[in-house]
Amino acid sequence: MDMDKLVSLCKRRGFLFQSSEIYGGLNGFWDYGPLGVELKRNIKEAWWQDMISGHNELLISNGAPCEHQMVGIDCSIIMHPQVWKCSGHYDLFHDFMVDCKESKKRYRHDQVRGRWALAKEQRVFIATQSGGDEGLQETEQKALKFFNLRAKSLEEISWDGPLVSLITITDFDKVLGPDAKAIGTLTPPREFNLMFKTIVGAMGGEESSAFLRPETAQGIFVNFKNVVDSTRVKIPFGIAQIGKSFRNEITPRNFTFRSREFEQMEIEFFCHPSQSPEWYKYWRDRRYKWYTDLGLSSSRLQLRDHDKDELSHYSCGTADIEYAFPFLPPGEFGELEGIAHRGDFDLKSHMEGKLVRSGDELVVELGEDGKPKHRGSGKDLRYFNDQTRERFIPHVIEPSAGADRGTLAFLCEAYFEEEIEGETRVVLRLNPRIAPVKAAIFPLVNKDGMPEKAKAIYGDLKKEFAVYFDDGGAIGRRYRRQDEIGTPICITVDGQTNQDDTVTWRDRDTLQQKRIPIQGLKEELRNLLKS
Repeated sequence: MDMDKLVSLCKRRGFLFQSSEIYGGLNGFWDYGPLGVELKRNIKEAWWQDMISGHNELLISNGAPCEHQMVGIDCSIIMHPQVWKCSGHYDLFHDFMVDCKESKKRYRHDQVRGRWALAKEQRVFIATQSGGDEGLQETEQKALKFFNLRAKSLEEISWDGPLVSLITITDFDKVLGPDAKAIGTLTPPREFNLMFKTIVGAMGGEESSAFLRPETAQGIFVNFKNVVDSTRVKIPFGIAQIGKSFRNEITPRNFTFRSREFEQMEIEFFCHPSQSPEWYKYWRDRRYKWYTDLGLSSSRLQLRDHDKDELSHYSCGTADIEYAFPFLPPGEFGELEGIAHRGDFDLKSHMEGKLVRSGDELVVELGEDGKPKHRGSGKDLRYFNDQTRERFIPHVIEPSAGADRGTLAFLCEAYFEEEIEGETRVVLRLNPRIAPVKAAIFPLVNKDGMPEKAKAIYGDLKKEFAVYFDDGGAIGRRYRRQDEIGTPICITVDGQTNQDDTVTWRDRDTLQQKRIPIQGLKEELRNLLKS
């Protein structure tokens, strides 16, 4: 699939716009248009319905059913700064960046790739931000320019190894930066904290600093006792939240895949430590199935367990659900969702202070004075089982999904082009549950009472479904417009409607048509949205 075509469609039909576009835009920020906001809202509502409000599943534990409850929460974007110190974000939430002294551009250290080129008795690392075949072609073109060679002389350049990450390079004096003409212009990598800083209060100074949250999870952890005490939920149970998060990415890229403002759909599932491995597997498999049920192809989706050296210092296990986005090199996948077994790290950190690993144990990090470097709340966040009389810190399983990345993946998966009678038909084959418009209603022609009948049907269906009325242009063009935005059904009022109160029901994917009584339209649409 051509990513440029999808991006063009998204702007032309009102799915996504560059933020502040009339002022030249702001990199890393995006606005959802009329259709985009409906699509993203439908994805969030499908997630909430399937995971929270409509949840009615049992985990079979040792041959016996184990019930679990799911509740929701909506936490503030700005929280007490101590939250981020105890969680580790204040000290550890950073990427390494490199600056180019020639181009004045900044790059994420791990996103720059390149390969060694040898020509004219020089050995130079030719760097690029692309991967795969595109990266190979870019390094070839850059090498020809650097060594002042023509394309026909490409064979004079020998290559020492494949494309590798810049993090493997220690001799920066021989690196030709992605946008540089001379070598040695990249600075050594240095830390860059990803949290957005702000000031709270009209008279606030540095002592009043706070941060926009980089994740929604911590709001759930600090409210753990509030939820338990107010709802009387029993372990095992989950607390879910959908909300905005902010990360000051060094180099936002790939449309909405890596943005500075994004929306998360997260669950923190609290369980007994002895049952946590079983629950981890449950959530890992359930979340993967959710994507395939909504239409992502299993051939472009993978569930990948993290290697031991990838795991966070507190993690007992993490798996990523990844999708083969078309802007990535062949064979590469981008993360849609992470499912992490976080152990008791978070609740314990907010009780005692920032934790670090010492051997096989997580211990409170101490400062030079021998006191906790970042103090916890001092509150008892243990769970008390009033039946067994056991008191313990629950383990946590965290399925954390990106609403924006999910929306992008469903758009990429749905985009198709096909030739029909010499014309190209563009269609978004979105699952009806998440399609922005469920049905479009047309009068075949604007006479003989057809517009009035179509508007009456539109008004009646609109009370329950997201529907659209269109009476402009030839019927074929109206069909094509709806195909392009993913509307699964088109309903046409024609001459026969006045005779028997039936309409033409046209399917987006099969292009098949059938007659449906007007009084049966709602039931047909309900059945469509259940499938």
